[in-house]
Amino acid sequence: MTLAEIKTAVDAGNRVHWVNRGYVVTRDCLGQYLITFARNGSAIGLTNRDGTRLNGLPEEFFMADCTEASS
Repeated sequence: MTLAEIKTAVDAGNRVHWVNRGYVVTRDCLGQYLITFARNGSAIGLTNRDGTRLNGLPEEFFMADCTEASS
């Protein structure tokens, strides 16, 4: 997924993951997009500081299927 696709999906309420379902892309109350490890809440920015490069490869990001989200 591209940066724009990830942001659009998160803003639309879709659950976006990085690498595996343990990492979730979220948007905080300040409008920052974060990659958060669900087990302990540890987070890093979705991008580098200037917002131009993903902290991960585009092919490592995916949206959860409806069946995955409910299990």
